[in-house]
Amino acid sequence: MSGDERTVVHLLRHGEVFNPDGVLYGRLPGYVLSDLGQVMATRAAAALANNDVTAVIASPMERAQQTAQPIAAKHGLTIQTEPLLIEADNIFEGQRVSVGDGVLKQPKTWRHLWNPFRPSWGEPYDEVASRMTAAVHAARDQVRGHEAVLVSHQLPIWVARLAAEDRRLWHDPRSRQCTLASLTSLTYENDDLVAITYTEPSRDLLAKASKVAGA
Repeated sequence: MSGDERTVVHLLRHGEVFNPDGVLYGRLPGYVLSDLGQVMATRAAAALANNDVTAVIASPMERAQQTAQPIAAKHGLTIQTEPLLIEADNIFEGQRVSVGDGVLKQPKTWRHLWNPFRPSWGEPYDEVASRMTAAVHAARDQVRGHEAVLVSHQLPIWVARLAAEDRRLWHDPRSRQCTLASLTSLTYENDDLVAITYTEPSRDLLAKASKVAGA
């Protein structure tokens, strides 16, 4: 019999957020799931209902906690809160950033855009990768031989995946494979990452979601 111990860490992006003003909400408090986002959270819970989930760990942001709730309830678990899973910091929080009608058309903001590789407008990608990797490894060690669900945000999840795949961290945000309530699942044999899979339990709901950039 093989001595390998299989552990899976699922990175779940939260569901759609109620954001009528179309701002980049980032780490701002008070941004909660929309009605559609609640349905997405339920879909994620259903997708994981038969999995051997023994820990549900979420970013401290309300939208992540809400997305985690039906999963924790399904498995009879208490949500653990992990600050390392929080959204990346961004100086444009609370402002509209869409092209043509947002803060990016204001010359006074251009000084923050000089280095897209770092990036210069927010938390450096390497810092995001470091904290997310630490959270993933801690969860893996906690649930050895079982599965953990970590609820986080689009940029941190995508950067965590890039780091796990040993790819460059700077990227075009439009290239991220991390839709609302999607699952990026990392499978380990002992400490070795052996597979990364991606699924979208709410794929059919995405057309109904707001097109405003989420977090």
